[in-house]
Amino acid sequence: MNANDKILKLGIPKGSLQEATMRLFARAGWKIKPHHRNYFPEVNDPELQCSLCRAQEMSRYVESGTLDAGLTGKDWILENESDVVVVSDLVYSKVSNRPARWVLAVAGDSPYKRPEDLAGKKIATELKNFTVKYFKNANIPVEVEFSWGATEAKVVEGLVDAIVEVTETGTTIKAHGLRIIAELLQTNTQLIANKKAWEDPWKRHKIETINTLLQGALRADKLVGLKMNVPKEKMEQVMDVLPSMTAPTVANLYHKEWLSVEIVVEENKVRELIPELMSRGAEAIIEYSLNKVI
Repeated sequence: MNANDKILKLGIPKGSLQEATMRLFARAGWKIKPHHRNYFPEVNDPELQCSLCRAQEMSRYVESGTLDAGLTGKDWILENESDVVVVSDLVYSKVSNRPARWVLAVAGDSPYKRPEDLAGKKIATELKNFTVKYFKNANIPVEVEFSWGATEAKVVEGLVDAIVEVTETGTTIKAHGLRIIAELLQTNTQLIANKKAWEDPWKRHKIETINTLLQGALRADKLVGLKMNVPKEKMEQVMDVLPSMTAPTVANLYHKEWLSVEIVVEENKVRELIPELMSRGAEAIIEYSLNKVI
């Protein structure tokens, strides 16, 4: 491969995940700047060529080789039955940073309580192929129709008996007066690669590098750094309450009977930890955010 061939074509999901994906890449070291007039954002890496693509179509473009790699949902890979390499799971989202769920929902006042109760009924969903297979495997005869959008409203308007829809918190479904009766699939974002690109040593190394740094950015999202000064005679008392990924970093302060102590800790533990550290003699405690933890 010559220098001019060292370009990785990377798909960025357009739509609801676009901003969250670009923020994640920024923390990982890639600044992606979209243009409102086209689907090819700028990126601060001459070895990357980014394309905006709907998550629903991403796996097809990666499978065909139009893209070398891309980010899309596990749900759309299953829906399209795409033959791609799943490099890794990247659990992030626009709302809760936890896996989303495709659920079966019915009207709140309907008699249906389980999937079997929908035998002979009509279901609307954007995830049609997967839903057809789900009910076929469960031996439940239903009619599944594709929904172009506003799926929740179709139950309310009496157009269908149930829907299969994606949700993170269930808030929107409840707001439409619907009730979840089953979870069909948990899904999260996945980094996928074209099989031929994965076999290319340079492209595989580039994809693996991207994955490493994205995972590091996600890992850092729940962690913070703490730095503090501790009198030497109180170090053991402080050590008794210090959580750390490994051992804390400890250094002598210049011409002082004090130590500088630095740790990485889960952000949700800090509110209880800082008062405890102060009570044991720690001073000048600094909390700082992290971009990546590799």
